[in-house]
Amino acid sequence: MAKKPNHSDILVVGGGYVGLSIALATKTAAPHLSVTVLDGAPRIAIDSETRASAIAAAACRMLAQLGIWDEISKDAQPINEMIITDSKLHDAVRPVFLTFAHEGKNEPFAHMIPNQSLIRALRRAAEDKGVICCYDTLVESHEVNPHQVSITTASGETYLAKLLIAADGVRSRLRTAAGIKTMHWSYEQTGIVTTVAHERPHNGIAQEHFLPAGPFAILPLTGNRSSLVWTETTRNAERILAMDDFDFEFELEKRFGHKLGEIKVEGARKGFPLGLTLAREFVKNRFALAGDAAHGIHPISGQGLNLGFMDAAALSQTIVEADRLGLDIGTLTVLENYQRWRRFDTVKMGVVTDVLNRLFANDNPILRAARDFGLGVVDRLPGIKTHLISQAAGLSKSAPNLLQGKAI
Repeated sequence: MAKKPNHSDILVVGGGYVGLSIALATKTAAPHLSVTVLDGAPRIAIDSETRASAIAAAACRMLAQLGIWDEISKDAQPINEMIITDSKLHDAVRPVFLTFAHEGKNEPFAHMIPNQSLIRALRRAAEDKGVICCYDTLVESHEVNPHQVSITTASGETYLAKLLIAADGVRSRLRTAAGIKTMHWSYEQTGIVTTVAHERPHNGIAQEHFLPAGPFAILPLTGNRSSLVWTETTRNAERILAMDDFDFEFELEKRFGHKLGEIKVEGARKGFPLGLTLAREFVKNRFALAGDAAHGIHPISGQGLNLGFMDAAALSQTIVEADRLGLDIGTLTVLENYQRWRRFDTVKMGVVTDVLNRLFANDNPILRAARDFGLGVVDRLPGIKTHLISQAAGLSKSAPNLLQGKAI
């Protein structure tokens, strides 16, 4: 006997930050809409998550509007200043070419938040609002019809909805199955991520050292700890990740320096391939991409997750406003409003991070002199610095309501 289909207004595949944010935001603003989140990982998978992410000020406003900021703020470390250097690996001195500080503002331009704390808070809030969350649920296939979309899972369950949202990561299977093409290339780089404890306080200062292999970012966490995002060529990264703890810390110290005293690696070290992936379309009839399923960019600007939050805010607002007008939320006409809102900004950020990576991840003496001169000029122009800080913080009057701290 066939199992009875599960009906929802909205199906979200992917229970990460973006998928849960879309579900929570939509359910908060339109409680009558039924929302189901399907995630392929077990619910307890988050227990082993040790990474942290930089959350821009606008995204923090959204999290506050969604009612979870108070829960996660105790684990959040404000980033009050960013220091940028450019040097070779063995240079004795790393001159500072550019500094950013959110002076005169009542909020930092970003916070570092443990991924585990963020996901747990989003899960709890979404479920409290009535979002149905199904874990360990692998999507086998999907079919789009004129008036609904259907999902079949590996266990034989069927889900029906007016709208399917794919937030299933940069290698999105749903995106591929929907026939959406991507522009993609590899940087032949790997991002090494780990956490270190250090002897001296960081004072809320983030550092990004541009080295020939790529940026080496030191991002402050609560206590005398920092999260590292360390870019290396893929071949060198494989060698470093295979080292024992002593040799790994020796390699780390050459890049980290001694400014914060003695350092000690805490937790796991992981490597992630780096590349640029941009979907050529964000929407089809009854189907939308969000987060890394729509775009994967280099971490050089620290904006990958924040682009996903922008998608979540824009898509949820598009859905809710269409529903208030009595429109069918899954039609291409409605979803194209979301695509127009997000596609240009996403492509622009992809191009910017691509150019920055190509400009800084090399040791060409001519390019190095030019970029150092440019950094020095920007550092002496407060108007440009203020604009760049606002962009990094995601503060814009044209941003979706949630990113301005407003309800949908």
